[in-house]
Amino acid sequence: MARINKEDALRYHSEGRPGKIKVVPTKPYSTQRDLSLAYSPGVAEPCLEIEKDKQNSYKYTAKSNLVAVISNGTAVLGLGNIGAEASKPVMEGKGVLFKIFADLDVFDIEVNTEDVEKFIETVRLIAPTFGGINLEDIKAPECFEIEERLKAVLDIPVMHDDQHGTAIISSAAMLNALGVVGKTIDNFRVVVNGAGASAVACTKLYISLGVKPENIVMCDSKGVVHVSRKDIEGVKSQFATSREVFTLTEALVDADMFLGLSKANVLTQDMIRGMAKDPIVFALANPNPEIAYDLAIASRNDIIFATGRSDYPNQVNNVLGFPYIFRGAMDVHASSINEAMKIAAVRALAELAKQPVPETVNSAYGQGNIIFGRDYLIPKPLDPRLITTVAPAVAKAAIASGVARKEITDWDMYQMDLINRLGLDNKLIRDITAKAKSMPVKVVFAEANNFHVLKAAQVVIQEGIAHPILLGDADEIALIVKENDLDLSAAIIVDYRSVAEEPRRKRYAQMLFNKRQRKGISYEEAFEKMYDRNYFAAMMLELGDADAMVSGATTRYSDVIHPALQIIGKRDTVHSIAGMYIVMTQDGPTFFADTTVNMKPDAKTLVNNALLTAAAVRRFGIEPVMAMVSYSNFGNVREGSPSHVQEAVTILHREHPHLMIDGEMQMNFALNSEIRERKFPFSKLGGRKVNTIIFPNLSSGNIAYKMMQEAAKVEAIGPIILGMNKSVHICQMESTVREIVYMATIAVLDA
Repeated sequence: MARINKEDALRYHSEGRPGKIKVVPTKPYSTQRDLSLAYSPGVAEPCLEIEKDKQNSYKYTAKSNLVAVISNGTAVLGLGNIGAEASKPVMEGKGVLFKIFADLDVFDIEVNTEDVEKFIETVRLIAPTFGGINLEDIKAPECFEIEERLKAVLDIPVMHDDQHGTAIISSAAMLNALGVVGKTIDNFRVVVNGAGASAVACTKLYISLGVKPENIVMCDSKGVVHVSRKDIEGVKSQFATSREVFTLTEALVDADMFLGLSKANVLTQDMIRGMAKDPIVFALANPNPEIAYDLAIASRNDIIFATGRSDYPNQVNNVLGFPYIFRGAMDVHASSINEAMKIAAVRALAELAKQPVPETVNSAYGQGNIIFGRDYLIPKPLDPRLITTVAPAVAKAAIASGVARKEITDWDMYQMDLINRLGLDNKLIRDITAKAKSMPVKVVFAEANNFHVLKAAQVVIQEGIAHPILLGDADEIALIVKENDLDLSAAIIVDYRSVAEEPRRKRYAQMLFNKRQRKGISYEEAFEKMYDRNYFAAMMLELGDADAMVSGATTRYSDVIHPALQIIGKRDTVHSIAGMYIVMTQDGPTFFADTTVNMKPDAKTLVNNALLTAAAVRRFGIEPVMAMVSYSNFGNVREGSPSHVQEAVTILHREHPHLMIDGEMQMNFALNSEIRERKFPFSKLGGRKVNTIIFPNLSSGNIAYKMMQEAAKVEAIGPIILGMNKSVHICQMESTVREIVYMATIAVLDA
């Protein structure tokens, strides 16, 4: 798991607009008429409709997509009772997860009371605002009463995720583990270590799924929850056992499963060795499990092991459940989340894990072929099928159990709606980062005398994305590191101008001379160029001393690309290199090319740009739908740049008929599939959403992406150089740390 230091965390939450979420209008508001419709007098009409029937609030307001994440801060993560206001960053974070995984909007609400009556009354009174309520980080035993009483008085879904999230995900893993080892649930013996909210909810759900109560032993900090104990009261008293076992060690003898929801290092190898054949051990304490992964695996070779951590197999992660459970429940306007809906989520997750894993998931996690079995019991959090699997299962269960107030009749259309809800931009970044982390390579950062570059190198190390080589003056780098308290001990520093590097400079100069001696360069000139960071870095890459190169944050683009072309060069199979940006729009990533290289491309160069870009987009796991744009549409201008685009499209249609590309067309027709299909029904693109734009010249492409950055405030990642022999990538001048990290990540993938 990535190490996060205090400064990074505080900067992340405070930089720019403080916090992590904001409210964005969803209707036009630019004219006086828009404002009159939004507020007075137009707003009166939906108010009156809701007065007639309050269910109309789902039709005329944001209620159907709005979740309240509510806490009093009494049991926050591993922080304990830190109070309502201090819990707000966590609640905002939960809102982010709801949004990125299920496109559900969130208001986080922190209630400043530990009084159960006041808390319940507060939530009851504000409930009409929301379509669902996610209770979060409320300590036991109060959380049980709060949830039960709110469910009884409210007619919208209420779920305490700390209880039911872990229960649902671990239940799916348990069912699949049973199948893997060939055991049945009828005589399945479970030991639960922990007696808090999660433990109680897990135990109840296991019983609902068929585990017999007499086969469950629960332990708390004092030992087995036993009928002979005088201190057992409240919710956990229902799980008191009469069996003659009093310690965790005794309880685990011949047990089939250990479920840990307690604290680190309470489970030993000897305890596991005393369990039954094919023991199932779910050590879910965070951040450190009840027994370390290596120790557990070494204890016996027939173990099935799961944790709550992302760096080990079988991560029991609540994000597999709550976004999709609320999504399904709210899409049918459910009045509650009942047992049938939770069990539907369990079975949907369990079944999804048995299905063939898409290549995008294999790729994202850097595994050749993820297959259902001991090390893969539940889906991965980045699996794009989760929303279209779990949400429909929950929605169907809500309808079947009678708590839905809206019917879904076209389930195929519903699945498409779920897919369309999630833009691919955040998923793209997560996927490429995960893939880079699976195969980190040596990346030379040519401008290591810059704080932003060094900070990016630190992030790259912490995230496990690459092994940085820092090119620059060693003393200057050491000073920046010291002044900013950076940790770059794992990086290699190459002081390329130092006396110590003289032999390497000579070797590199000879190689450059050999390459360019018939192109006007002398050995003396070649040797002099080895004092230039970009020539030196390019030669490191060419001779295998590095696997990828990143530069440009402090250097002109031309000062990086010229050495790269002279030393590394383009691939023999391409006509020319090209430059591409990934523009992160609200509707997902859009790929812009060529934005940095070819000033006035002819038809042949445009064909080359399109083919290079299509191949690059596919490497990101996206099938390109491409528009070649201009200031004209389909031949209505027959001269200038439109004619080159027309010729390029003709060649592409003839020689690459399977490539989904058309043009020339104006940008509005490229981006608006509805008007394009209506105006030009003959277009090969039909009603498809375009995700890739090929520009007619460098000026238009460069202007377009920079205008999107500044006017639309979108993120643009690039330029990504296409067609080079090796992985060379050039940042924008004055790139942020985040942008440099993105370029390093892409450089790793390219390498």
